[in-house]
Amino acid sequence: MRVGTGGLGPLDHHGFVPPSGTSDMPDQLAWETVATDIAYSCPGFDIVHEDVRLPDGTETDFDFLREGDSVVVLPVTADGEVVVIEEWRQAVKRVNRALPAGSMEESDAEPRDAVSRELREETGYEAETVDHLYTAEPANGYADSVFHYFLAKGCEPTAQQDLDFNESIRVETTDFEGLLESVRAGDFRDGRSAVGIMYYALFER
Repeated sequence: MRVGTGGLGPLDHHGFVPPSGTSDMPDQLAWETVATDIAYSCPGFDIVHEDVRLPDGTETDFDFLREGDSVVVLPVTADGEVVVIEEWRQAVKRVNRALPAGSMEESDAEPRDAVSRELREETGYEAETVDHLYTAEPANGYADSVFHYFLAKGCEPTAQQDLDFNESIRVETTDFEGLLESVRAGDFRDGRSAVGIMYYALFER
């Protein structure tokens, strides 16, 4: 598998590209974290409780979901078809159509390390090239989630799915225009995937 650079700048230890103009100087809007503990933990995420001091000196608390970094892959075959998955989502009690995605693991030095693994495990496809598209914080008001979007080209079904015990996934291919139309029509409900599809349509095609 050949991994492209995708035009990324310097990365932090999660592979996140800091926004331009980021400074080490504390901002006047910054909160001070006084104490931190885990209120609840389960496979996949933690709920973190923090005691904080606001800029005016007020002391209060704040809870957020700690999920960390994930990769979302837009896989395109040599014929220009997009590989998508259908997966049961218990929270909304329905089958969800989406792009392959998954969490980074401790052994991943950067997001690219997770791309080939998640693509292969969820779909059985492997890519010829991989390039970074976009990095987003989708819900930073209450979660530390970071999604790293990648375009995987030249995908071929050369492996076997290797699903987790609690994953129920079906794989199919579709044309990009039809996928984009389903987002436009509101039929494609997976927001994490829709961002990648729309980003590619707006800036990369």
